[in-house]
Amino acid sequence: MSTETIPTWDSSTGRAHVYPGRDRSKLEFPVLEMPPGPLGRRLAALPGDGHPVRTHLCGIVLVLVAIASLSIVAGLVVTRVLLHVPGVPGADESLVGFVARHRSSGLTEASLVGSIMAGGVVLPIVAGVVALLAAAARHWRLAAFLLFALAVESASYRLTTLAVHRHRPVVPRLEKLPVEASYPSGHTAASIVVYGGLALLLTSRIENRAARIAIWAVAALIPVFVAFSRMYRGMHHPLDIAGGVMIGIAALYALVFVTRAVGGAAK
Repeated sequence: MSTETIPTWDSSTGRAHVYPGRDRSKLEFPVLEMPPGPLGRRLAALPGDGHPVRTHLCGIVLVLVAIASLSIVAGLVVTRVLLHVPGVPGADESLVGFVARHRSSGLTEASLVGSIMAGGVVLPIVAGVVALLAAAARHWRLAAFLLFALAVESASYRLTTLAVHRHRPVVPRLEKLPVEASYPSGHTAASIVVYGGLALLLTSRIENRAARIAIWAVAALIPVFVAFSRMYRGMHHPLDIAGGVMIGIAALYALVFVTRAVGGAAK
């Protein structure tokens, strides 16, 4: 294992302390434990220095407002601008129509698996198990990471569906869900948050390049499979999938940002 100089931010003095020769491998999950950047330090100082819980709560509220607002604006652009551009609605429907016309029993079963593995039962269980294991080891920031990333994603998705109304694809649908809740794809967003979050945590601990590539390949393929499954089942258009991708990536990035800020507040 290589060693390197790792700076640690001291929020009480506003300066970075440097610990020469500190072994990076001593960090449990480096992606969460690295010192925050300038914006993260401002968040750490917002509720008062040395208050990580308040920093975490402030951070969650701020990133939720930001992501939900971004998602709602994007959804309104899609529904009120892009879908009024000649050719766009047809192109957005065509892929869903194509896969619906080529359904088979095997693909239908596979699409059900893809929906279940990104649904409202499996992902909370996965995030909850990770949180319990982390809490048992007293890794509190890790315990909160996936749970709150999923919570921010879910809340952003729900708020978006309240403000943005789009009909689901005009094909026989394989699930009974609200018709005017096509945008965005919550399954796609949630799969990115949980499986991408797990990949982020694991690869931050692993130095083997082949293993890191394999983990990220799996983490990238799962949302692709989920997105295909949701379109196959007639639940979303490609633009809805794109909206889900945006929410998922934003929520994951935001929770890394908040978690690092909490670490800065705790110093």
